[in-house]
Amino acid sequence: MTTPRDFSPDVRTDPLTGVPAVIVARRQERPLLPAHGCPFCPGGLEAPEPYLTHWFPNRWPPLPDGRAEVLLFAPEHDASLGSMGLAGVTRVLDLWAERSVAQGARADVAYVLVFENRGPEVGATIAHPHGQLYAFSAVPPAPLAELVRPGSCPLCQAPPQDLVLAHSGGWRAWVPEAAGWPYELCVAPLGHTPDLAAARATFPGAAAVLTTALRALDDLWDAPMPYMLWVHQRPTDGGLWPAAHVHVHIAPLLRTPGVQRFVAAGELGSGVFFNPVEPEDAAAALRAVARRP
Repeated sequence: MTTPRDFSPDVRTDPLTGVPAVIVARRQERPLLPAHGCPFCPGGLEAPEPYLTHWFPNRWPPLPDGRAEVLLFAPEHDASLGSMGLAGVTRVLDLWAERSVAQGARADVAYVLVFENRGPEVGATIAHPHGQLYAFSAVPPAPLAELVRPGSCPLCQAPPQDLVLAHSGGWRAWVPEAAGWPYELCVAPLGHTPDLAAARATFPGAAAVLTTALRALDDLWDAPMPYMLWVHQRPTDGGLWPAAHVHVHIAPLLRTPGVQRFVAAGELGSGVFFNPVEPEDAAAALRAVARRP
């Protein structure tokens, strides 16, 4: 596996929508599977030394100048974010905060997005528990839409009780009332906390709630749930951003056992999601498995 040369981003903006796209043709050349063993296990290509958590620059970055990183959650190849225990998840949250602060301190970074794609169904080519970090030069459209909304902060408001999955240590997990994904979850601190760094004192509570949420997804059908997870937090461009309230979005991919929920033409063409599972039913199903001894 070789490291590609530095590149200048080809950032284009759709004249119809104003939505940016980064054209990264060189990522077509990246290997889909490691040729020899897992590069993320201790002693592997990307982790030659023992570690508890580890990060390194992405060898096939979608963003230039070291603004894309791979974040390793644990040395155990068969672990998952939901299985590594409260201490393990707290270490991952610390890693997310540390790398967000480090990248956010750069003059060319306005927004740090931490995320995880779990499972080959969502494009994860290496099973070892890991996520990624993208450091953007401008605030991307999805978090920006949350940051410029009018009115009071919806994340500070308690959701209906029949949508709540778990709460602990100043954090809670719930199914959004207008969820677009079956069994979708949001995880956030109860207090109006802007970013991961500011939330560090409450990470034990966050770890407990995240563990409950991710285990419930796996226990729902007694199989690993493929999902997409991302963290929205305050931009790092020096603005005040009073609406910023750090939170985790979890979008599970399946709607029934082994059946993928596809986002297709009617949704992409309209911008409106059609969820086949009632959010209240999803929350009840997740609560039921979360209460198993």
